[in-house]
Amino acid sequence: MQGYIRDGVAGWRLDVAYDMGFNYLGELTRAAQSVRPDALVVGEIWNYPEEWAPSVDAVMNMTARQLIVDMVQGRLSVTQAARHFNTMIDDAGMDHMLKAWIILDNHDTPRLRTTLREPWQQRMAQVLQFTLPGAPCVYYGVELGMEGGDDPEQRGPMRWDLVGHDNEHLQWMRTLISMRQELPSLRYGDYRPLDADNLYAFIRRTDRVAETAVVVVNPSSEPVSDTLLMRESKFMSYMFLEDVLSGDRVRVISGTLPITVPPHTAMVLRGDLDYPGDYTPLKRVR
Repeated sequence: MQGYIRDGVAGWRLDVAYDMGFNYLGELTRAAQSVRPDALVVGEIWNYPEEWAPSVDAVMNMTARQLIVDMVQGRLSVTQAARHFNTMIDDAGMDHMLKAWIILDNHDTPRLRTTLREPWQQRMAQVLQFTLPGAPCVYYGVELGMEGGDDPEQRGPMRWDLVGHDNEHLQWMRTLISMRQELPSLRYGDYRPLDADNLYAFIRRTDRVAETAVVVVNPSSEPVSDTLLMRESKFMSYMFLEDVLSGDRVRVISGTLPITVPPHTAMVLRGDLDYPGDYTPLKRVR
């Protein structure tokens, strides 16, 4: 390992890392970073992610994948899924979670479009993949809508014939990537859960109000109305938040957000900072 790093390798993704155990993985990680302190060691770990750091820098967060899939398929209630996500992030710690890979499929699982048959399910899962703490890791061909069942179907060759500007899956993936690039909070911001009865809602924040993102998910077949406590002191009363995915707008009122989320919808809200004229109430909190 050390020789490869001296030759320029930046890090390792270790296959079946959970079989190696904490102690041996820790030795490998320390050996790699003794040569290159910023070397990244990621483990294929299907277990609960707590305690695996610092034996590895990051895990492939298969627990997050399972929670996302179960929630959008209706096997897990949205309120219970929210509690599970919040507990997992608290237990594992934000530093570990920010480095973890969030995957929805790979060569060991059926492909996303095969697992989640409805387009809204696929999109909701991907919104969470790109907004929860972690690094989204997209399996080749997902951006084109490739399908594939159990082994060996999910390992099929790349469908280059699907590449084109008219491919809706490709356009959607570009939208998610642009969203994550434009909102630094989605890459390294903190995570604050928002209390809700029938929605999964959370805030990702940095020290700049312009970078704050509010994520609200309704996987049910009915619209859900609720009032969320914003937990963001820099959101001014009566300012608008705009969904970067649909353009819909909602309004903050005295630190709360009355909102109605349509069925099967995920929203990523950011502050509308454009005020007419010279006055803006945000000038001191930007």
